[in-house]
Amino acid sequence: MAATLDIRNVLTVMHEHDQPLRDALQDHARRLPEQHDVAQQFLALLDEAGSDPFTRGRLAGHFTGSAWLVSRDGRRVLLTHHRKLQRWLQLGGHADGDHDLAAVALREAQEESGLPGLVLASSRIFDLDRHWIPARGEVPGHWHYDVRYVVVAGHEERFSVSEESLALEWREIAGLVDDSDASMRRMARHWLAATA
Repeated sequence: MAATLDIRNVLTVMHEHDQPLRDALQDHARRLPEQHDVAQQFLALLDEAGSDPFTRGRLAGHFTGSAWLVSRDGRRVLLTHHRKLQRWLQLGGHADGDHDLAAVALREAQEESGLPGLVLASSRIFDLDRHWIPARGEVPGHWHYDVRYVVVAGHEERFSVSEESLALEWREIAGLVDDSDASMRRMARHWLAATA
């Protein structure tokens, strides 16, 4: 009986700790009805009992945090040519147990770009993307539940390329509306609409 109560207490604390993310996901679903269904998938993961969805040890799928890292003038975004995935993507990475995905996005942007003075524009979610990561070595294929936030660069735009990237590049956001990656197109269009 005591063990059951302890588990319930732990689950209650976990769910209370995740309330800010739950609220942000619900807010995102209201603001962007086209992302309502994907937001529901993220909420289902958040409420799922069992292993912690904020750690990469949950191999069925886990949360990640990414940064739509824009220049001060809002016209360009910093992208990484991802070493493992061999694609141009926004900066981001694993939560590694951190339940504050906005903080994860900012930290990953700082680590992967080397840029000083980065600022989280808001704790409001910018975009959600659930995507498949293929198997690599001992790690089986799994889902990333990527929560994306806007991060704004400071005056310094000279980046340094980390081990995670083959290259980094500032790209005009307007040029990404026809990108081959659906996720990149969606973020570019959403950004341009929001800043028009």
